[in-house]
Amino acid sequence: MNYETLKELTSSYLDLSEQQIATFKQYCALLKEWNEKFNLTAITDDEEIVEKHFYDCLLALKHIKQDSLEVCDLGSGAGFPGLVFAIAKPHWKITLVDSTKKKTVFLEEAAKAMGLKNVKVMNKRGEELPFRERFDLVTARAVAPLYLLLELGMPILKVNGRFLALKGSKASEELDEAKEALRKLNCSVSFINEEELPNDAGKRNNIIITKDKPTNKKYPRTWGEMQKHHL
Repeated sequence: MNYETLKELTSSYLDLSEQQIATFKQYCALLKEWNEKFNLTAITDDEEIVEKHFYDCLLALKHIKQDSLEVCDLGSGAGFPGLVFAIAKPHWKITLVDSTKKKTVFLEEAAKAMGLKNVKVMNKRGEELPFRERFDLVTARAVAPLYLLLELGMPILKVNGRFLALKGSKASEELDEAKEALRKLNCSVSFINEEELPNDAGKRNNIIITKDKPTNKKYPRTWGEMQKHHL
């Protein structure tokens, strides 16, 4: 996928400027440059990066219309979806969280190089974050099963805030596994957007979950407890 196609396919819900497209091109170059030192992504072809990373993340914005949100991206890795959202939504304040130091170094340097003033980077584990009911939106892509993501994300999300999980073809299975987590964490599924990715790249299910009531203060538990006895 080229950048012209990216702009065209997202035009119904985003109006990407030439400057934003230029920033995506810079992001692509930074990914490839840093990937030679660190293993940030297995996808290194320009058109594949545009399609499988940039477009894939931007699809999730179809049903999130607000221009001003405070967002936390858990397990940001190479910046998906957090840095992509920071480019597409310059008025969002986005905190990128990752437990791997080399990845947070990349995120910091990439945000600085691209002039993204709306990005803050934290080198922490999700269960160690010093926040409680702070964010309007919490996101995660390819990090962990949904029941684990919910236990990490719900405590830092405001009541009536939304959790956005970018999932693949097994989303319905993950939702079944997360039924008890949804109940115990006082949240409910409000929307699932299923999309067919181009070039037979499979399905994308963007799941939006709303926090209905405050989260019990015993959550999140330690990572070991979460893995041994999931909700």
